[in-house]
Amino acid sequence: MPAVQIKICGLTTRAALDAAIEARADYCGFVFYPPSPRTLGTAAAHELAAHAGTRIGKVGLFVDPDDALLAESVAAGSLDVIQLHGSESPARAADIRARFGLPVWKAVAVAAAGDVARADAYGGAADLVLFDARTPRGALPGGMGLKFDWSLLAAYRGTLPWGLAGGLAPGNVGAAIAATGARLVDTSSGVESAPGAKDPDLVRAFCAAARAA
Repeated sequence: MPAVQIKICGLTTRAALDAAIEARADYCGFVFYPPSPRTLGTAAAHELAAHAGTRIGKVGLFVDPDDALLAESVAAGSLDVIQLHGSESPARAADIRARFGLPVWKAVAVAAAGDVARADAYGGAADLVLFDARTPRGALPGGMGLKFDWSLLAAYRGTLPWGLAGGLAPGNVGAAIAATGARLVDTSSGVESAPGAKDPDLVRAFCAAARAA
């Protein structure tokens, strides 16, 4: 069975990026969404991307972005993947994928079984769906440490590869993988000491726990 892939999202410092690379995470996430405490400007994204080089995949997280923000951010962050975390339709996801020539991951907010079924609509439009916990109306769309009932994923029969996010931390990522069979796990607040402040020790612990699952 292939190894579980690991994404550490919302990195804002070299120390956190180095911890992710040293712990053999597969992807780092750069957030391009100003309401988030983890958001990056283009200069900061460029600096981190240059430091990372090709040692880790670089995923840009966007919420209902326009093409101008995407173009600026893809260039600044030398992005390998575009992650859409808003209300983007399958048509919009497909357009972004074609326009920028990069893989597109679409986050799907989950609170009930019907939410999981929504992922089917993105077949042919996205390269991967990321099942994440639905957050309260008016709150950030992710990165709040909320988890959902993992048993809901047992009903997923879609053709798209998928990953798991939402409330994952060093102490529960192994159980999450065992319960769901996820082949990619994504964490942000679960490896922080405060909102937006990644803890290198927690980053390393998360990666070790995911690798051991």
